[in-house]
Amino acid sequence: MFQFRIQSHTRAKIPGNHVIVEAIKTLLEASFVQCFNDRLSAVKLSTTRISIMSKKDLLKAKLSQLQCQFTWAPQKEDIDLDDMKQRLEDLIASGVKYQAMSYNQLAFINYLQGNCKEAIQNLQEAEKILRENHEDEFEKRVLVTYGNRAWVNYHMRQLTEAQSYLDKLERICQQFPDASRYTAMIPEVYGEKGWSLLRSTRKYYEEAKECFEKALEEDPDDTEWNVGYATVLFRLEGFSYTPEVASSSPSVKQLRRVLELDPDDSVVMVLLALKLQEFNQKDEAFTLVERALHKSPDLPYVIRYAAKFLRREGAVDKSIELLKKALEITPNSAFLHHQIGLCYKNKLMALTKNPRSRDPRHPAFRQKAELINQCKYYFEKAFEHRPLTFVVAQLDFARVCAINEEYLTAEAMYNNLLQLDGIHRDNKQAVYFQAGLFELHHKKSESNAITHFLAGLKIKTDSKEGTFCRKNLRTLATKRIGRNQKDSKAFGLLGLLHQLDGEKREAIECFEKALQLDCDNEEYLSALCELRLSIKGDSDAPSQN
Repeated sequence: MFQFRIQSHTRAKIPGNHVIVEAIKTLLEASFVQCFNDRLSAVKLSTTRISIMSKKDLLKAKLSQLQCQFTWAPQKEDIDLDDMKQRLEDLIASGVKYQAMSYNQLAFINYLQGNCKEAIQNLQEAEKILRENHEDEFEKRVLVTYGNRAWVNYHMRQLTEAQSYLDKLERICQQFPDASRYTAMIPEVYGEKGWSLLRSTRKYYEEAKECFEKALEEDPDDTEWNVGYATVLFRLEGFSYTPEVASSSPSVKQLRRVLELDPDDSVVMVLLALKLQEFNQKDEAFTLVERALHKSPDLPYVIRYAAKFLRREGAVDKSIELLKKALEITPNSAFLHHQIGLCYKNKLMALTKNPRSRDPRHPAFRQKAELINQCKYYFEKAFEHRPLTFVVAQLDFARVCAINEEYLTAEAMYNNLLQLDGIHRDNKQAVYFQAGLFELHHKKSESNAITHFLAGLKIKTDSKEGTFCRKNLRTLATKRIGRNQKDSKAFGLLGLLHQLDGEKREAIECFEKALQLDCDNEEYLSALCELRLSIKGDSDAPSQN
């Protein structure tokens, strides 16, 4: 096979040369053959690996087209995994509706935590529930579950199994005219996506709202999507100003729509009661709460919202009683711990108005100390597993520390929250506002308070906290001018507030005064030029008459 030549004059000089030559020839041939075979095996192995990788990459490209938790927005960096898992397990344990969707989302959380076997079990349970409860429309509702199953199998390197679920999805999608190969954007998919986003973090609430709207476009009478839409409207209104009358509230209208479709939905009853309470429609609100508690006395979601309603009405002890009952069912609920903390905070704020609570010899003093401990315990339990998402509970904890003159602890809490990255801008604004109040009332620093209020106002002007920041800034600016008519910063601040309110001439007057006192200030000069150009543009605009 291989020929090797030895020069003849060499053979003549070496005794027994033919033996040596044959030995060398054999060794060289064997070595070369082995080397060749090794290289050939390496090439085959490399080719096999390339083939496997190509198959895996092709499969992943197909999976990326699916609509399921693995392709929707919230990822590991956006959610608190332990907290989300606890909330989903509480949802399932409490027996609320739409269990299959909860299992789907729980499967995704388990995957993110590296628990793929548990994820498979969750998805099997979701499929079982869908077969039992939605036999007539099983294939419509199982699209998300099968998509999740394909992804989990892919990550477990079970590529054949993953492909089998893609094949199932392809077969199901053939019955929908507008579907792609593996995905059908039908109400069931939009609706489940809406619920998944709604249960993640508030940064996805607007997208969740859009999903429910799309689901309702095609199926306006579906109870599940109507409940989801009502819930997201309820929450979004909670982060902004509520309309002045109930008739102009989108969430009130939608909650009533749900009760038309399902008059026995006790969770929606208490949500509607909370909204009507804001509009001082107390009689109907109380009736709804009583009906809900009578119908679902052991459902945690009914108990928690009913307790919130009662706390707002001043029935704090009854509220605590209900919340602790719910806590027995879902002992790790951050919401319940926070609500109990708020009840004890209400008691604390009422007691601090009693002058005797400052006298160590009086029982009110000991009672105040006990209430402070209760507040701190429940607030801390609320945020211990949600440091990024439950900012409100941390602010409540810091405020109680300030009341108790634990200023270093409170200041550390505010500083930590101010430095947090990734929290929602509404939460960030609330932190600036509360930190400003702390600087103003406890550290007696107007300048630091103004800095925080301004930072908060710049985030968002049409929110509750934005309005509170603005009111405090106006009060501080007016007070400082009253003390010192040459305070350029106070005039500049007042000018900014007039400008934000659209009061251009008043703003110009303030900025002119500020520039007289601080003639080189570029910020005031820029604002003044912008305002003058704006007024000139208004006067030059053609008349509409």
